Amino acid sequence: MIQVKQIVTGAIEENCYLIYNNNNLLIVDPGNDAEHIKQEINSLEKKPTAILITHAHYDHIGALEEIRNTYNIPVYISPIEQSWLSDATLNFSGLMHHNDMADIVCQPAEFEFENYHNYTLGDMSFKVVPTPGHSPGSLSFIFDTFVITGDALFSGSIGRTDLPFGDSQTLLHSIQTELFTLDDAMIAYPGHREPTTIGKEKLTNPFFQ
Repeated sequence: MIQVKQIVTGAIEENCYLIYNNNNLLIVDPGNDAEHIKQEINSLEKKPTAILITHAHYDHIGALEEIRNTYNIPVYISPIEQSWLSDATLNFSGLMHHNDMADIVCQPAEFEFENYHNYTLGDMSFKVVPTPGHSPGSLSFIFDTFVITGDALFSGSIGRTDLPFGDSQTLLHSIQTELFTLDDAMIAYPGHREPTTIGKEKLTNPFFQ
């Protein structure tokens, strides 16, 4: 049985997720607080298999290099945002109003996801779907009973589209075509805020009423 552990990281309260079964563990969006993430991983006594990135904004990749190097595991990302990992301007860590923050510069991801492709990593299977709008390379990961939505869909909200490369119509279309077509009972684990369900967001999310 696959389980999900939510770890809230950093000043912006980004959600890193540990997805695990009896033997293996996947890490999604190690955004900050590397020591905290490592403590949680070690407490589960599972072997990390890979790191999955929903999108390459700084608050989702701040602990990436330390986690990757600690466990010597590969990183998967959309090809659209591969270059963002090493570019502090594109991942926003180098913007002027973040001058209290060190630039985040990561090594390239070892693997680039294909959209609508099914992956099995650490004997856990999921489907990758594109959910652009918050950023052009944003992805969601669909497992059997839950979906990781990154900064596309939140509980009662959606991702920001006022940032560079954001587009509100693209995001709304992504959610309606890729996420709201899932089963209503599907749990949605977002990049910020608490988990929700697809059915609840279809009924109550103010952006779709």
